[in-house]
Amino acid sequence: MDKSLAEWLTGQARQLRFCLFLSPLLVSACISPVAYGPIPHSDYVANDRCRPSPRPEEQFADKPYFAVISRLPDCRTEPVVLLSQRSDTVRYARFGTPADMEITDTKGKVRTEERVPLALASNQQWWDDLAAETEKHDGRILLYVHGFKETFFTSARDSAQIARLSGLEIPIVHYSWPSQGEFLKYAADETNMYYNERQFRSFLTRLAQQPWTKEIILVAHSLGVRLAIPAIEFVDRNSSNADSSNISNIILASPDIDRQDFERDIAETVLTMRRVNNNRRITVYVSARDRALGLSYNFHGYPRLGRPDCFNPFEAASLREQGYPERCYAAKTTYDTEPEKSGLTIIDTTAVSRGQSGHGDYLRSALACSDFAAVVNGTESKTSKRKATRLLHVFELVPDPDGAEPDDLAVCRRKPD
Repeated sequence: MDKSLAEWLTGQARQLRFCLFLSPLLVSACISPVAYGPIPHSDYVANDRCRPSPRPEEQFADKPYFAVISRLPDCRTEPVVLLSQRSDTVRYARFGTPADMEITDTKGKVRTEERVPLALASNQQWWDDLAAETEKHDGRILLYVHGFKETFFTSARDSAQIARLSGLEIPIVHYSWPSQGEFLKYAADETNMYYNERQFRSFLTRLAQQPWTKEIILVAHSLGVRLAIPAIEFVDRNSSNADSSNISNIILASPDIDRQDFERDIAETVLTMRRVNNNRRITVYVSARDRALGLSYNFHGYPRLGRPDCFNPFEAASLREQGYPERCYAAKTTYDTEPEKSGLTIIDTTAVSRGQSGHGDYLRSALACSDFAAVVNGTESKTSKRKATRLLHVFELVPDPDGAEPDDLAVCRRKPD
């Protein structure tokens, strides 16, 4: 039997065994509906806590971060709790870093629990406060869009970590869509993500078109990338100044998006020559050890942008024959006239990947955290520990062979000096 055919058959058999092993999980994830719950959704939002009036600014002193929320809130008790159900109404809030809080349930029982301090704000007050904070910091904003399997607590915690890690004293805006927070609810998360497309693009359009918005640093993780990219395209097409280059620094961490779809779309709109010359750039963090995206690849049938799997077996064989790792990345956009700057950079964190899933290296691996913080700050050219690869736009992060193992927790959780 031809060697290449034998390898292909072996691969198909391996994939079949994988799918048979996962079939009960996938059936549970794909077919089990999201329960409505025992309480009418209208009861959750009936209390006036869901319709806050303007408050004195000092009431948000311990809540420095901004949130845009499309989750259904439970306003029956104080503090307000954000659920995993959809809401047709986008609400605005301020939040702080996680802290132990006393929670009183609907039966009057009090318990201590780690929560994210949260206060809903009136729409106008929220926008006025964001404008005031943004103008204090030269019109710069960081917008974070979370991914799959997140609750408001986990994603808000990540937002606060990004703020500490980057050291930027600019407004942090967290967009929270109704992810279910469960591994076996991937299909529900995907459905809710698509349901949120209109809400997110409306928000991003309004944010980008404010006269006080000079630069948006947009960080999207995992499934959240599929919210971010179409929204950026929409803003680009409908921008009043025909440019919208203030969405300038786009960072995609472990992106769960079809790689070929990404290649095609960015060439047409997101990384046009004019926008790249106006300093728009995209940095993508990928890992061959990302198990979550490996499952997504099997689920969707095509490689994800955040995991450098080779769909073409002939390309993989060619790389192997040349002595290269069998890793395939998104191609760089081809221009009729090359822009003055480089628009797309891919960072491979495979060698420094951390965690069981390898799906969050940018917040868990010391080298990846340091690189991510530098990209957020726009200083990666000064502090880079990247290793060049066969492709000019792709770099690897590799451990220092002579250095001590870095303390991932200390590096990723602390505020830079």
